[in-house]
Amino acid sequence: MRLRFAFCLVLLVAMGHAVNAQQKTYCNPINVDYGYCPIPNFTEQGKHRATADPVITLFKGNYYLFSTNQWGYWWSPDMLNWNFVSRKFLKPWHKVYDELCAPATLVLGDTLLVIGSTHEKNFPLWMSTNPQKDEWKEAVDSFQAGAWDPGFFVDDDKRVYLYWGSSNFYPIYGQEIDRKTLQPIGEKKELIRLHDTVHGWERFGEHNDNTFLKPFMEGAWVNKHNGKYYLQYGAPGTEFSGYGDGVYVSDKPMGPFTYQSHNPFSYKPGGFARGAGHGATYQDVYNQWWHVSTIVIGSKNNFERRIGIWPAQFDKDGILSANTAFGDYPHYLPSATADHTNSQFTGWMLLNYQKPVKVSSTLGAFAANLAVDEDIKTYWSAATANRGEWIQTDLGVVSTVNAVQINYADQDVTLMGKSTTTYHQYKLYSSVDGVNWKLLVDKSQNKTDVPHEYIELPKPIQARYLKLENIHMPTGKFAISGFRVFGKGTGAVPEAVKHFVVLRGESERRNSWLKWEVNPTATGYTIYTGTAPDKLYTSIMVYGKNEYYFSAMEKDQPYYFQIEPFNENGVGKRTAVVKVE
Repeated sequence: MRLRFAFCLVLLVAMGHAVNAQQKTYCNPINVDYGYCPIPNFTEQGKHRATADPVITLFKGNYYLFSTNQWGYWWSPDMLNWNFVSRKFLKPWHKVYDELCAPATLVLGDTLLVIGSTHEKNFPLWMSTNPQKDEWKEAVDSFQAGAWDPGFFVDDDKRVYLYWGSSNFYPIYGQEIDRKTLQPIGEKKELIRLHDTVHGWERFGEHNDNTFLKPFMEGAWVNKHNGKYYLQYGAPGTEFSGYGDGVYVSDKPMGPFTYQSHNPFSYKPGGFARGAGHGATYQDVYNQWWHVSTIVIGSKNNFERRIGIWPAQFDKDGILSANTAFGDYPHYLPSATADHTNSQFTGWMLLNYQKPVKVSSTLGAFAANLAVDEDIKTYWSAATANRGEWIQTDLGVVSTVNAVQINYADQDVTLMGKSTTTYHQYKLYSSVDGVNWKLLVDKSQNKTDVPHEYIELPKPIQARYLKLENIHMPTGKFAISGFRVFGKGTGAVPEAVKHFVVLRGESERRNSWLKWEVNPTATGYTIYTGTAPDKLYTSIMVYGKNEYYFSAMEKDQPYYFQIEPFNENGVGKRTAVVKVE
C-alpha cells in the first residue's frame, strides 16, 4: 500500500498540470517564462531574463498579464497557471526592442485594448474580443496622446481617462479620452509631483540617500473605490530594493489629489524578492483586491527584474495598502472565502536559510551557500549545465515539507529575446537520513520554461534533505539563486523580541534607527510600521541583523512600530507598539 501511494504521488507530480490544478498557493516571484534581454542594452553581451512594469486585467473571467518587452503576454484562469500568447504589437519602424514597454490595458464592454509607452504619436492602440489567441486589430492607427508609462481608467459614467509619466523632472499627467474616437479630449493636466524633501521613501538611491540623481516618478495607475479615485505611482527608481508605489486620493478623476496618509502603500525592501513598485491594482473574480508590481534583481543589469503579486485592501477608512509581509513565502491564491483584511500567508516557513549545502561542482566564486542566503541577487552556479549536476540542502532536522521553490539564475546564457521552445528538466529527491532517497518530483519530461518553479506538494512529507538534480537547462549553466524549502520545523517558535527601540533624529526627520536585542532562536524579524497604531501596513523583513535603518518616513508625521521574530517553526509574538514623534 505504501509503495502504491508513493508511485501515485510521483505520477501526479510528474504530470505537472495535474499537480498545479490542485495547488491552492503561489510564491513570488511568479513563475512565468520571462524573456531574455542583453546587457548593456542593444548588445549581445551578458544576456539575462527581465521584465517589469506589469498590469493584470480581469477580462471575461480570466486574468491577462502584460509587461515590458515580452514579445507577447499571458493569460490565466486562476493566477497560477499562466499561458503565453506570442504577439508583436509594434509596427516595423519601431526598433526599440520591437515590443511593448510599460503597457497599459483598457476594457470597454466585450473588448480588451492595449498600448505600449511612447513619446511619439504614431503608436497603434490594439483591440481584441478573444485575447486568449493572437486575434488583434487596430482600434486606432495612431494614438495621439504620446504617453509613456500609460494607465487607462474607465469611470462609472463610462468616461475614459489616461494617466502617464516617467521622469525625474516631469509630473504625472492626466487627460480625458473620447470613448468613441479613442483620442484625447482637450489639454493634458498636471496632477502630482514627487516631494522627496517631505516623503523619505521618494528619495533616490538604494538607501534613499539622494546623492546621485533626482528620483523618478512613473507608472501611473488609477482605481476607484467608494467614490474616491486612487492615483498610484512608482518611485524612486526601479533599480532599488525600496522601489515602491505611492498613492494620492481625490473626489474627482482629474483631481485635485491629496497624498494618502499611509505611503508607500506597496513596499518590500527586505527578504528574498525585493521591490514592489510600478504596478497595477485590480480585483479578482471574487472581488478581492490585488496589486501586481516589479521585483528588483539588478545583478546582471539595473533593469534585471521580475514580477510579484501581493494581496491588497482598502480599510474601513479608505486607506489602500498591499500586504507584503512574508510576501515571498507561499500565499493562498484567490478563493471565494478569502478575506484580504487578514493575511493570505500560509504560515509555511522557510526551512533551509543558511543551512548546509552540498553541490556537484562550483563555478568560480558562485559558492554553494549563495543558493540559500535569501538574496535573489546572489546565486550558486555549477561548472556546467550537464545532466547530473546537483545541489543538496540540509534542513538540519526532519521537518514537514509543504512546498519547494526553485529559482534559476542566468549564468552564461546565450539566448536573446523570447523563445517558446525552451524548457527546464530536473528531478527532486527527498531523504530523512541523506542516504536513502525518494523521488519526490520528476520533471525529466517537462517541456515548459519554469525560471521560478514553485511546487506545492499534494500532501506534506517528512524530510531532512532535499536534492535537486539537473536534467536540462534552457541555456547557460545550471545555476540557482534560491533553492527554497517551505513547511514547519519541529521546534519552538522564537520568544518575543526584547529591548526594541526606535530612535528618530531632530536633524533628519525622514529617517530612524531601529535596534533590538539579538534573539538566538530567531532566523529573522519582521518590522511593521505606519502612521497610526492600528494601521501598521508597511512591513520590512530582516535576516541576520538586530538593527535596521528606516529611511522611508514622512517628515512631519509621528510613526508607530512593532517587531516580531520568526524561524523555521513559526512566527513569534509582536512587541508592544512603539511610537516616535
